Amino acid sequence: MAKKKQVGVRYDNNRTRLKTGESQRPNGTYVYRWTTADGKRHATYAPTLEQLREQEEQIIVDKHDGIRSDKKHLTVNDMFNLWCQLKRGIKDSTFKNYIYMYELFVMPAFGKNRITLVKKSDVRKFYNSLADGKILKIATIDNVHNVLHQVFQVAVDDGIIRANPTDNMLKELKMSHGFEREKKNALTVEQQKLFFDYMLNSPKDRHWYPIFYIMANTGMRVGEITGLRWRDIDLEEGIISINHTLVYYNHRDEKGCYFSINTPKTKAGEREIPMTEGVKQAFIMEREYQEEAQITSIGRVDGYDDFIFVNRYGDVQNQGNLNKAIRRIMRDCNDEILEKYGADSDPVLLPHFSCHILRHTFATRLCESGINLKVIQNVLGHADVSTTMNIYVDVTNALKKKEIAAFGDYLASSSI
Repeated sequence: MAKKKQVGVRYDNNRTRLKTGESQRPNGTYVYRWTTADGKRHATYAPTLEQLREQEEQIIVDKHDGIRSDKKHLTVNDMFNLWCQLKRGIKDSTFKNYIYMYELFVMPAFGKNRITLVKKSDVRKFYNSLADGKILKIATIDNVHNVLHQVFQVAVDDGIIRANPTDNMLKELKMSHGFEREKKNALTVEQQKLFFDYMLNSPKDRHWYPIFYIMANTGMRVGEITGLRWRDIDLEEGIISINHTLVYYNHRDEKGCYFSINTPKTKAGEREIPMTEGVKQAFIMEREYQEEAQITSIGRVDGYDDFIFVNRYGDVQNQGNLNKAIRRIMRDCNDEILEKYGADSDPVLLPHFSCHILRHTFATRLCESGINLKVIQNVLGHADVSTTMNIYVDVTNALKKKEIAAFGDYLASSSI
């Protein structure tokens, strides 16, 4: 008696029974089709039935875990665009910097990967290429990692991937490459004195003295001092009010390079700084110089005007120009000293430094003088006391070494 054919049962060319949703294509490859809860049809393909069923198992596990298989075609760049639409609660300058870093380092190559296929090994390889191939500083890679981690986290939160492949990858990079926290070396007392004495005695550089002196004796960030207006200072009471920052954007967008005014990132950034007599005199010196040179502040940024520190045309200053001035002053000062004393005399010379080092120098002098830690935190505008503590610990350790060395010299001279 003939065996009845089972209705709905299908086989492939090898007479292997196919499951529901499976079928063999005319070219011999296999396809599995299924419908998601939203009614949409999906399909996955494989050259063999064995490979197809491995994919089916993963689809079943994904469905159980709430992973959205319908989004597996999305690339890292697609998720970045979604992240840009969702991101809220950060300063405009920070957000623009994130976009700039991503477009420059991630988007051209790594960003084209399908987000569901990116593994930790892929991230490791990418970070290594930034550190070794492009020879980027760890601070730059840190910025890239910051935005990339957030992008992948959106995919995790939306159920597109299970885990964030960038988790702990920056820490691993630092360990494997021997990266350490970059030390910010403050100017020594001798270097600080040399820097300001040189400007005071140099006719072509004397006009730079007020802004750099004030930075080194108030700890203001470069954006805070370039954005400072005459109405923000009270010379009679000796108070500087910090309530905004001047930001210079240099990003690849339709606006090109431009200035903007931002409010402080944290509440701690909005503060009042008492003036020393030297700082007060530096402000007066700046005002007298502008009156003599007939310089008038004409810059206007987001409704803010009457800026204190302007260039010879009356426009606001930016960090790049200030750092260039420091480098030129450093070079000319060192050349003068070497010409006068020679290299064999081991003279005090100015190191390579930037505007930010003047802020760090101020913090160092405060710590060395023994001022209360909370006062230092407040004056510098540190939201987290650990930032202040890092400077404090570095300074006290250096002072301990100096004192112990002096003690050793004492013992040696006393023949104890």
